[in-house]
Amino acid sequence: MFKILLALLPDFSLIVLGGVLRVTLSPDAWKAIDRLNFQVLFPALIFTAALSKAPDAGDVLVVGVGVWLIIGLGFCLAWPLRRLGPERFLDFAGLWQTAWRFNTALAFVAVQTLPETHRALMSIAIGMAVPLANVLAIGALSRGHALSLSKMIRQIVTNPFFVASVAGMTLSMLRVEIDPLMLKPVRMLATAAVPIALLSIGASLNWRALARVDRFSAALNAIKLVILPATTWALATAIGVDPVRTAVLTLFAALPTASAAHVLASVFGADREAVATLIAQSTLIGCVSLPLWLAFLNSFA
Repeated sequence: MFKILLALLPDFSLIVLGGVLRVTLSPDAWKAIDRLNFQVLFPALIFTAALSKAPDAGDVLVVGVGVWLIIGLGFCLAWPLRRLGPERFLDFAGLWQTAWRFNTALAFVAVQTLPETHRALMSIAIGMAVPLANVLAIGALSRGHALSLSKMIRQIVTNPFFVASVAGMTLSMLRVEIDPLMLKPVRMLATAAVPIALLSIGASLNWRALARVDRFSAALNAIKLVILPATTWALATAIGVDPVRTAVLTLFAALPTASAAHVLASVFGADREAVATLIAQSTLIGCVSLPLWLAFLNSFA
């Protein structure tokens, strides 16, 4: 539990630093930073995560389909909250995505507290989950612009997040070896993605609103941090999924939402401040919920 709290502390430190630095740059400069993250840095992170391990058939069948079902469940459970959310659909879509997106960096930290057999499976879970999570998020935000179906599909297939995830998974599945020297610049860009996103979240955050949790934000956080992992563990246990895969799927479902949600919301013109606030709330609540889930899973390890 203490390891997870320590792992989340740097995230909060960078969010606070972003709030301090807010006045040093103009709003247009912060938007330019978000666009850099959207077009270059996060795609590099997604690509390297998807490239990390070639999945075998059993892992694709259980872990891959499992994370798709978790994401789909979050998507479906949060949709009825539309009546509680913002009036403009685009703003709702920016917040809606937080119910199924996940903190990739924290996933690799949290899984270190479980036995070593779980770690390779988490890489596969992330690689399989990223394309679907981005398709749903991009589709929802594109729908907020009232795009036609053809334009929405074009937005999805040309989105840097989607391209990076599909490219990484394809190379991984084909077992294509990339020269480490060629891959090093991509990994360097990937390491910058999360810190810069956290700074931008802090700069966008309404700090007074952080402590105000209304029914809408409370429901989204409950879905992401409580309902999804509880349902995942219960169903996986009921149908006889082995304990290792059950633990990885439950941990995946319990992750706080992704800082990348703020990047997408900003680029598509949704309410950046509201999304930043919900991401910070999810991360803050995750300081309590995620260690509890890990303690629960370790009791079965």
